[in-house]
Amino acid sequence: MSRIRALAAVLCAGLAFSTAVAAKDIKISHQFKQGDARDEATRLFVAEVVKRDPSLKFRIFPNRSLIAAPFEQLAAMRDGSVEMAVYPINYGGGQVPEFSVTTLPGVIRGLEHGLALRDSDFAKTLNDVAMANGVRIVTWWWTPLGFVMKQKTFAGPNSVAGLKMRGADAYVDLLLKEQGASVVAMAGTELYSAMQSGILDGFLTSTESMYTNRFYEVGKSATLGGQYNFATSLQPLMMSKKHWDELTEAQKKIFDEAARISEKHFTEVQSKAIAQAVEAFKKANLEVHELTKAEFDAWVDVARKQAWAKFEKDAAKGADLLRQAAAVK
Repeated sequence: MSRIRALAAVLCAGLAFSTAVAAKDIKISHQFKQGDARDEATRLFVAEVVKRDPSLKFRIFPNRSLIAAPFEQLAAMRDGSVEMAVYPINYGGGQVPEFSVTTLPGVIRGLEHGLALRDSDFAKTLNDVAMANGVRIVTWWWTPLGFVMKQKTFAGPNSVAGLKMRGADAYVDLLLKEQGASVVAMAGTELYSAMQSGILDGFLTSTESMYTNRFYEVGKSATLGGQYNFATSLQPLMMSKKHWDELTEAQKKIFDEAARISEKHFTEVQSKAIAQAVEAFKKANLEVHELTKAEFDAWVDVARKQAWAKFEKDAAKGADLLRQAAAVK
């Protein structure tokens, strides 16, 4: 009889544990305003998950309402104090060098290339690195990057000499410095005021942020759109490994299904975002420049010699990631 009671106790404990997992409360932090595509894609992801498992509860905290400093979201996920965050992955490049691979010029050749990497060895390697560092890449949201400038137009490598620039990544910063720019480190939330006050002459950002943050009010020109983007960045929804491991296998599958739906939507929106940013800058009577093939090739050439080379030395999986990205057409 005592053995039956013991077995019943174990079964009850297991049921209590699985119920606790199923009823998990998940906080999602991000820096973006409501209406930004990253916020909309987050809400779509949540809706698709809840549709499949109503027991999962989410709370979304946009516009830095949970964590004031966007860079600190990685640490919060790693220690488990925040379950999920939309985190431009290159922000974590100082702690995890491999994360910078997504902003190296010429590595990710555009939105279509990013999409093609979804189930590749590249994605597996990058997520293995992420998991080894306490986080899981849940969605693969790619966004084109461009430059907002106050004085000279951003074009080829000789266009930044003598300017105060923000690259948002150590390897982009290295590249800018090697071309004669001085580099200023700051979060994306500080860019508007920095341009107003003259602290910055130009900065790299997503085309989405160019118009949602009204950078056309403080810039004189923008380099975006066209066939050649300076870089294409991964800005995914990520999850604390601690909390990912607490999900059931069925819930992990649900997360992946919802992620793929959100990725399709996000990619469609990015094409519109480029058009909206171009329209906003032109409406403000500002110059919009598309990188020419010669300008883009020149940036990739110096990037290979300078930024790519250092990345391979700094990142244990750097050479693998570069090779795996190049293998996907």
